[in-house]
Amino acid sequence: MKLAGRLPPGQSLTLKWPVLHYADIPRFDAETWEFRTSGLVDAPLRLNWDEFLKLPKVQVTSDFHCVTRWSRFDNHWEGVSFGTIYDLTRPAAEASYVMIHAAEGYATNVPLKDLLADDVLFALKHDGGPLPLEHGGPLRLVVPKLYGWKSTKWVRGLEFLAEDRAGFWEQNGYHMYGDPFKEQRFDTD
Repeated sequence: MKLAGRLPPGQSLTLKWPVLHYADIPRFDAETWEFRTSGLVDAPLRLNWDEFLKLPKVQVTSDFHCVTRWSRFDNHWEGVSFGTIYDLTRPAAEASYVMIHAAEGYATNVPLKDLLADDVLFALKHDGGPLPLEHGGPLRLVVPKLYGWKSTKWVRGLEFLAEDRAGFWEQNGYHMYGDPFKEQRFDTD
């Protein structure tokens, strides 16, 4: 993988999928769950679980790089393309960043241009099975070109912004962008 240019500097290959998160795993209730878009949008969304599941699905195979220095290759994801949500919510022209909101008040920032890549999706399945709760199930954003903390677990909504704003880990010393190939782990990198 290193020779193929797929293993970022400072990373090690793992065949496992380590579980890392800051707080407890939130309880999922399909009856009360909802996904929202807000901010600089022409058509704010408010979808319940059944409505979200009816959206068209895509499949993506991508690598996953954790800021704690491990990489897992050829993950097979199935879910809803970020592009589908983008098209439905119709962000305003001045929207350049997105704050991804998740359960328990967690949030992270990502430039909109990175979210529009073909391999970015809201994952419902991983490697053929339902996305496990400890890995962000029932719904996790997957942004393969950035470190895993940008692939928000337990995602609940998107806020479209004109300017970048720090999320949870970014306020606590992590890099504002998080490119694994540039080793952008911390705000000093």
